[in-house]
Parts: sequence; structure tokens; C-alpha cells
Amino acid sequence: MLDLSFVRVNLELVEGKLRDRGQDPAGLLGDFRALERTRRERITEAEQLKAQRNKLSEEVARLKKSGQDATAVMDETRALKSRLESLEAAAAEADQNLSAILFNVPNLPLDDVPVGKSELDNIEVKHWGKPPKFDFSPKPHWEIGEDLGILDLERAAKIAGARFAVYWREGARLERALANFMLDVHTREHGYTEVLPPFMVNSKSLFGTGQLPKFAEDLFHCEDGQTYETGVYRDNDHWLIPTAEVPVTNLYRDEILDGAQITTSLTAYTPCFRSEAGSYGKDVRGIIRQHQFQKVELVKFTRPEDSEAEHEKLTRDSERILERLGLPYRRMLLCTGDMGFSAAKTYDLEVWLPGQQLYREISSCSNFGDFQARRANIRYRPSGQTKTAFVHTLNGSGLAVGRTWLAILENYQHADGSVFVPEALVPYMDGQTVIRAKGK
Repeated sequence: MLDLSFVRVNLELVEGKLRDRGQDPAGLLGDFRALERTRRERITEAEQLKAQRNKLSEEVARLKKSGQDATAVMDETRALKSRLESLEAAAAEADQNLSAILFNVPNLPLDDVPVGKSELDNIEVKHWGKPPKFDFSPKPHWEIGEDLGILDLERAAKIAGARFAVYWREGARLERALANFMLDVHTREHGYTEVLPPFMVNSKSLFGTGQLPKFAEDLFHCEDGQTYETGVYRDNDHWLIPTAEVPVTNLYRDEILDGAQITTSLTAYTPCFRSEAGSYGKDVRGIIRQHQFQKVELVKFTRPEDSEAEHEKLTRDSERILERLGLPYRRMLLCTGDMGFSAAKTYDLEVWLPGQQLYREISSCSNFGDFQARRANIRYRPSGQTKTAFVHTLNGSGLAVGRTWLAILENYQHADGSVFVPEALVPYMDGQTVIRAKGK
């Protein structure tokens, strides 16, 4: 959530940044100006009444001291007190309404984020690796997986419906190998602390990271005897997590971290559940867009002055996984119109898929500034200071396991239908170097 005080003082700047995002400031901010004017008027009037009440109090003291009747002045003072309480309540209500408006206002892009309308305006800032050359026509992963007998979409649809997958034999082992490899690299080499969080969260947690109230339709809400209503967040209702970012970020909700805990780097491997609302007809083949998929997530809590450098570091941590696996990729700086709701700056890592002849996102690494920290009330106490400040939060996929799985199938396929195992994964596959169809 944006800082209310900042928005008040910099309303025109905020409106300009929202227009850069392709948003209508009037539609998002609504009656902000009118509410702010009302709040200021009530505060000004209250201050005037306080000054008047102070004078009357002095008059009451003078009359009593001189033995005169102070009843009329005391009655006037009580009337002023009642009016003052009413004005203060009105100002507080306006303040609450202003904050409520900001619940649905996205984060403001940093100044170095390119202005644009869609993914077509994103900027490639890095390219690594050369796409493999084949002396045959490369196949997409859904054909490779089916031919090898390791990917079963038909049975998944039977037991759960569309956008689910069943992995068999080496397919299941490869998924597990990838998760273990990623976690080992991030914990042993990159310094992250591994955490295994709940796979279900309450509404407060989703509000804290920015999924609620705006994106409720993108989530799976559990039927546990509670009804979700916009703006009402109960502790005993449950949602399936769309990403480990939600539970891991909320580990420190309503807490104050001391200076020694900043920067804190956490990693988690979890399933992720997304309804894919609005994606009807998109990526219906294969496992690019699933209702359930697994992901290794990276989350950081850091000082404001360190967040830019930590964002670059987090992104490099994700890139190293792709490089260790020998998967060609590019880093894209997202434009203002293509960033997520809570992000101030985002890099997407896109892996090359030869079976489809295109790059697809495999990791999204974002700096949220203090946007999530304000919603989740996560603070820290700078060393030597008594006053607290909001942390900056960052997160990125390190990586999406399913998309890494399919990228390996497409980049390491061979003419006979087999798939070579990347060298970095061979120890995690019990020494297996090639995946072949059963019986071959």
C-alpha cells in the first residue's frame, strides 16, 4: 500500500505514475481530493475550537477565582467539547476512507522503469547462452513427455480436470531433482535460509502481499464454513497459496525486525495454486499454465537503501540456476504497463523453448519497496535508533520447477526421442544421464 502522507503531498506525481502504468487515476483514487479537503477542513476547525476552548477554560478559572458564577461559560465549554469530538471523529473517518482507497491502488514504478503499455514495450537487458541447433524438427514438451511415458495429461484431467498434470517415473524424479538442486544451490551457495511454510493462508496474509482484495478471482478459496466478504479479513478462513511469496513474506507480519535481521533471505519450495481467471484458451497445450505447479521461491527483507542492490543480487541468484542447467535465457526489464500490482520494478527471466520457438517466463524477480511492508506492517529498527521504519521486500522464482522441467525436455531432446539429463542434475538423478521411453 502506498504511504498516505506521501500521496497527500505528491498527488500529482502519484497520478502521473498511475497514468504511466496505464491506469486511470480518477477511477483509482476516486474521491481522494474531496475526502482530503474534508479531512483538512475538519482538522482546521477542530484546531480553532481547541484554541477557543482553551480561552474559555482560562475564563472559567478566572471567574471561579474571583468568586463569580462560571456556569454559562462551563456549559459553552462542554458544547465545544462535544463539537470537537464530532470533528475529530469526522477527520478520522475521512482518514480511514482515504486509506481504504489506497487498498486498490498499485505500487508506483521506480524512475528507471520504462514507460510502456504491454509486454511489447519490455526491454531486453541481458542475453545468456545460445539456443541449441537440431538436425531434426524439435518437438514441444507435451509430445516429448507423452512419447517418453513421463507426462500424463489425460489421466490428470480425469482425476482433477483441465490444467493439471501427472508425472511418471523419471518425470517425477526429474521434478524432485530440480527442486532439491535449486534449494541446495540457494542455501549452500547463495546464503538463503530454507523454510517450509503452510500451503494455506488466511485473508490477512493475502492482503499483506497485495493479492486481496483486488485479485480474489485469481485464487482458490476453501469452503471451510466461512464466507469471504471484500474488506473483511478473518483469521479462520483459508485460501490455497498462489505462491510461497505469500506465507513467507507474512512470517514477519506485524513484527519489528532488529538491525541484525536485515537483510534476511529466505527460500521455500511449495506447490502453488492459481485459478488462471481470464486465461481461457491460453496455453491449453502442455504444462505452461497450470492450476497447480511447484516452485522454489526467494524472498528478501532489507533496508530501503539496500533494496536496489539486493534486487540485482536476487535476480542473479535465479539466473545462476539457469546457467548451471545450461538453459539459454534472457533478462527482460518490464515496462510500467506490464508489472504486477505490488511491484515497483520487475525483471522477468525468460527461457528459450526450441519446441515452440519462443522465450517464456520462468522467473519474475520484483522489488516491492515498502508497499507490501505497509500492508503487512513489517518494520525494522535501524541500529542506534528508537524509531522504526518499514522494511523493503523483494521476491522472485528461483525457479518455477515445472517450467524448468519442460525447458530441459525441449532443450535436451534428441532425434531418437530421448532426453539428456543436464550435468548438474545427474547426482540428483542417481547417476542417470539419459531419459528414454520405457523398455528402450
